[in-house]
Amino acid sequence: MGEESQNVSLRYYGISPWEIEVIYGSFNGKFTITQEETEQTDENFVSALTIDIPLSFNEEFFKWFEFKAWEKVKSIIKEMKRRRGKGNAIMVEIRFVGKPNVRFVTDSDENHNFNSAIEKIDFVVELFPYHLSNRNISDDFDGEVLYKYDIKSGKWRLDSVTT
Repeated sequence: MGEESQNVSLRYYGISPWEIEVIYGSFNGKFTITQEETEQTDENFVSALTIDIPLSFNEEFFKWFEFKAWEKVKSIIKEMKRRRGKGNAIMVEIRFVGKPNVRFVTDSDENHNFNSAIEKIDFVVELFPYHLSNRNISDDFDGEVLYKYDIKSGKWRLDSVTT
């Protein structure tokens, strides 16, 4: 993707040093990393993690980042949920800051649904152009696309598109 160093931003609260170190290590080989431990912003969640990836959400990203590294990121996020148990214990937001910005937000209280959401993020890349064309959005759209996981269907659903 480019020789210049890109910056991944990690913002979090209620995340253990071990957990953040594993996430840091997953991105460290390909990016520079900025970490910020924040104050609790939502009283409904004991933990929250936001990962800003400075690249577009597309198949090229996943090829470049490599399957094994992406699997490691997904694995630690699922482990974070497992360690916190049932309930709205953790909210995870993954943002691809490209053209357009694409956000995935999951906060399911059930481990199975949470894990399914995390597992299926990379599956959306195949449907992404279809989702945008259904909304009559041009290829050069420069806004933000928000996905939320629909528990009933077991799929990521396009929640909103903003410019």
